[in-house]
Amino acid sequence: MIEPLLNIMRQLRDPETGCEWDKVQTFESVAPYTIEEAYEVADAIQRQDLVGLKDELGDLLLQVVFHSQIASDDGHFSFTDVVSAICEKMTRRHPHIFSETKESPGWEQLKAAERAETGKSSALDGVALALPALLRAQKIQKRASRVGFDWPDKAPVKAKLLEELQEVEEAINQADIHEEIGDLLFSAVNLSRHYGVDAEQALMDATRKFSIRFNKVEETSPRHMKEMSIDELEIEWQKAKSTT
Repeated sequence: MIEPLLNIMRQLRDPETGCEWDKVQTFESVAPYTIEEAYEVADAIQRQDLVGLKDELGDLLLQVVFHSQIASDDGHFSFTDVVSAICEKMTRRHPHIFSETKESPGWEQLKAAERAETGKSSALDGVALALPALLRAQKIQKRASRVGFDWPDKAPVKAKLLEELQEVEEAINQADIHEEIGDLLFSAVNLSRHYGVDAEQALMDATRKFSIRFNKVEETSPRHMKEMSIDELEIEWQKAKSTT
């Protein structure tokens, strides 16, 4: 069933008869759309919209086909190579399923072997730079923790968070404030991890909760919000908070 989609992309990228937009795209120009489609898949799942999920998965698959065709046009690899590579990786990572051995090596052992094969040696190698900042911080911290670079319990993590907040208050110029707020956020992610909370999801949930309550204030306030004092807005906020 994948062949019709591959043919469509080949036609769109045809140098002579292809689409003027599609045939000039590059990995770099398509990448933002790939990220956007991945988020739209996650959004459909979050909303439990299975009809929408089907469409979004198709859009995401198109992105894989698009990148593969660009690579094929430039003589690097094809869609078939992409499929072969992921099949090989999945069977290699699950020897207890796809081979005669019944013992599964540890995940970190497998990942370390893969990093060694690709010339990567650091425990932090391979964490994508394009990940959302909170998610990347969480992954970096998790990688460091796996090799023993971590606080033993929550107490020093909490203390570090308070220390970073104090350093924000003591920062003098904008550059220092920028750096200290970054440290504060990184420490907040670390605290989330020690509590077993996904920082990215927690922030998404908090933002969604804020949006719902803010919309409620907009709907129920007696006047336009710009015309109200902060004390009046706080009263309306508490009303919204009590019902959402």
